[in-house]
Amino acid sequence: MSFAATLGLVALVQIGLPNLLASPDHSATARVALWGGRELTMLMLASLVAGLATTPYAAFHFHRVTPYGLLANLAAMPVVSAVVMPAGLLGLLAMPFGFDGVFWAIMGFGIDWMILVTQWVAALPGAVGRMAAFGVGPMIVASAGLILLGLLRTPLRWSGAVLLVVASVWAILVPQPDVLVSADGRNVAVRGGDGRLHLMHSAKDAFLVKEWLAADADARTATDASLGEGVSCDPSGCVTQGPGGAFVALATRPEALTDDCERAALIVTARPAPRGCAASVIDAERLRRHGALVLRRIRDGYAIDAVKPGGIDRPWSPAVPGDRESETTLRTPATAQRPAVDATPAETDLQGED
Repeated sequence: MSFAATLGLVALVQIGLPNLLASPDHSATARVALWGGRELTMLMLASLVAGLATTPYAAFHFHRVTPYGLLANLAAMPVVSAVVMPAGLLGLLAMPFGFDGVFWAIMGFGIDWMILVTQWVAALPGAVGRMAAFGVGPMIVASAGLILLGLLRTPLRWSGAVLLVVASVWAILVPQPDVLVSADGRNVAVRGGDGRLHLMHSAKDAFLVKEWLAADADARTATDASLGEGVSCDPSGCVTQGPGGAFVALATRPEALTDDCERAALIVTARPAPRGCAASVIDAERLRRHGALVLRRIRDGYAIDAVKPGGIDRPWSPAVPGDRESETTLRTPATAQRPAVDATPAETDLQGED
């Protein structure tokens, strides 16, 4: 993000920012009269360009955009430049003589102002724009667009703007996952008929759920009660209705697997899968080989994105012996592709959570 912001500022100067703000009247009176407006304009342009240049990376990594970043910079940066930084420098110089306390107090006033500005801006309607995860493809295209805009000096540079538009549309149109599975198989999020994720878990992981919700552009918190809507659990596991009306089950005990294999289309379990199971199964062996999984519904099963794709050997993530091919799909057996009404578990098998 720092590199992108720097590239944007360099490009801003390259197109002639100093000349745009120069006054044809070079008298001292004109320079004094224009000083405030020129400085404010430079701050606005620099904040706008740097913010726009870093927006793709903020959306990619943090799934957020800040439409009021320019407003926050205009309110905070003058105090940072005129109060916080000079007071900090003078405090360092005065420290050997024991007179630094007053400068730290002045610096503290400036920092308090910065905090006040951030709280005010964060409380404005629409202050946080959420962006769902969109993968590296749009990010690469957006980076290429920024490079063309920032480095080229010919009219060809505007082709970078076209690439940015393409990257934005691509990012918006990326299909969202239908099922999310944690690396330990203890947390599963399933997209319900309302288009939102619903959580099944045998062990609570607030940080994981928070990241899942952020990547889905979902404003809910990890403790939101609506995450459990439509999920039924008993001591042996959980079940909820997933994509296409089929049921997805989280089995925590061996005795639950028999019933789940008959009624669910997809089973997630940290235990070995039973032989002859009629459902698609994500079991302990698959989780050991591939780690956390993202599943998207396709006509005859699920497309899989794994944290550790098969056949990939990295120093920090060694390949699992015997795993040489990347498994990109999970086929649903024909016997598991039944209407949702046929897959409904009996009331005696499940106990709903409040």
